[in-house]
Amino acid sequence: MLALRFWGVRGSIACPSPEHVRYGGNTSSLEIMAGGHVVLLDAGTGIRLLGHSLLERGITKGSLLLTHSHWDHINGFPFFAPGFKQGHDYKVMAGHLESGSIRDVLAGQMTQPTFPVPLEAMKANLEFSDFKAGDSFELAPGVRVRTAPLNHPNNATGYRIEHAGRSICYVTDTEHIPGKPDQNVLGLIEGADVVVYDSTYTDEEFETKVGWGHSTWQEAVRLCNAANVKKLCLFHHDPEHTDDIMDAIGAEARALRPDTLVAQEGLLIEL
Repeated sequence: MLALRFWGVRGSIACPSPEHVRYGGNTSSLEIMAGGHVVLLDAGTGIRLLGHSLLERGITKGSLLLTHSHWDHINGFPFFAPGFKQGHDYKVMAGHLESGSIRDVLAGQMTQPTFPVPLEAMKANLEFSDFKAGDSFELAPGVRVRTAPLNHPNNATGYRIEHAGRSICYVTDTEHIPGKPDQNVLGLIEGADVVVYDSTYTDEEFETKVGWGHSTWQEAVRLCNAANVKKLCLFHHDPEHTDDIMDAIGAEARALRPDTLVAQEGLLIEL
């Protein structure tokens, strides 16, 4: 079985408020269950609740794949409870860094005066590993990962997780060029069962956001149509997009592509 659950769906900054209830206010955190292996995608604020759930379910090992190390994708890591438990094992991997290591980045945000608890306080067996975006590797028997570089300030990595003949792609924090479909993205998502795509803006909003490193829900539709994707899930919602705005975006997207979902905290997709 291959399944996906969302624990954080916002971009840029967490926004808990009465206007961000139906979709959620936590930043990027996803969980993929691939047979008996658990794959975590990004460590935004949503990973706090995900960590509690893993403890409740008695899950003691898995892999954490990071798209990049901007705050909204890593600042939940110091609150990942399994990381503080002896006897727990997690691989932590990233492919966007041209120099340094992901361990150094995560340790750096857990230093005084910005954070009082150092990385060394995490007693789990944490195996940190850097690769190059574009690499492919096996996380566990039967769990294959393909990656691709994305167009984002300081770089980012897109992922395709394959298991038992099914595939889920996670493509966020990437900026498109209007009229020029991103070939890296198209190659990664071709024929995928589910694609989670950076839909931070609308095409109209995008005109004033060029260079900020994000895409639109309309580009998501265009790419998924071109790549014969079975199901699209809009993701990385702008903090300015309230529940009512997200409802309207979802309705517009489904009018163009009826299988489209809008990521919400707690949403489960089973393949």
